[in-house]
Amino acid sequence: MNVTPFWTMLRSPKASFGLVGAMLACVALSSCSSPAQSNDNAAVSEDLEAQVLQIIRDNPEAILESVQAYQQQQQETAQESRRAVVAEMASDPTSVIGDSPVKGAESREIVMVEFSDFQCPFCAKAHETVNEFMAQYGDRVTLVYKHLPLVSIHPQALPASQAAWAAQQQGQFWEYYDALFENQDRLGEELYVEIATDLGLDLAQFDRDRNSDESLQAIQADLELADELGLNGTPAFFINGEGLSGAVDLAEFEAVLDRVVAAQ
Repeated sequence: MNVTPFWTMLRSPKASFGLVGAMLACVALSSCSSPAQSNDNAAVSEDLEAQVLQIIRDNPEAILESVQAYQQQQQETAQESRRAVVAEMASDPTSVIGDSPVKGAESREIVMVEFSDFQCPFCAKAHETVNEFMAQYGDRVTLVYKHLPLVSIHPQALPASQAAWAAQQQGQFWEYYDALFENQDRLGEELYVEIATDLGLDLAQFDRDRNSDESLQAIQADLELADELGLNGTPAFFINGEGLSGAVDLAEFEAVLDRVVAAQ
C-alpha cells in the first residue's frame, strides 16, 4: 500500500493549509479538559504546540504556498461571481434595478448602472458627463444609481448617501443627486438640510428616513452588488453588462452604447 509521506502532504498547496489549520485546531482543543485531567493535558498541549510550531518554522514555504493557494481560490470564486452578475446584466438589464432610483427610457432595454460616491471628486467630474450623456440618449437609455460610499477615505460619503436615499423616498432623488455633486465642497449636515428645504421636502420625514435602518440596508444592498462585481473604486458604470471605470468621457459612453445596440 502506498502512503503519502507526511512532509509531502505538508508541502502540497492544497493540503497544507488544511493540515496546518487542523494541527492548530488540535492545539486549541487539547486545552479543554476536566479538572482531574488538567495537569496531564496541559503537558500534552504544550508538547503538541511545540511540535506544530517547529513544523511551521521548519517549513515556512508550506504556509506561503497555502496562503497563495487560498488567495487564488478566492480570486477565482470572485471572478466567477462577477461573470455571473455581468452575464445577467447583459441578458436581463432590468435584473439589477431593484428599488434603486431610475430615470430615462421607460423601455429599460438599455440600462446604465452607475456606482458612485458623493464625496469622490472623480464621481463629481463623471456626473457632468453622465448628465450630458442622458440629455442626448435618455430616450434610449435607463440610468440606475447604486450607492458605493468609500467610507474609509470619505467621511461624508455615507451621510450623503443616506440623505439622497431619504430624498428618493419623497420622489426627489435625482434633484438631490445633482445638488450634492454640484456642492461637493460643502458636504455636511448644513448642506443636507439646505437641499431638502430648497426641494420642499418634508423635513421631519427626511430626517427619519435618512437616519433609519432602512437607509443603511438599501445602501448595504448596493455595496454587496458592488462586491460581487469586484468593484473597489468609484465611479464605475455598466451598460447592459459592459463595464467602464473612472471619469470617462462622453465618447467612451457612446462607444459602449453603439456596441450594445449593435448586439441587440
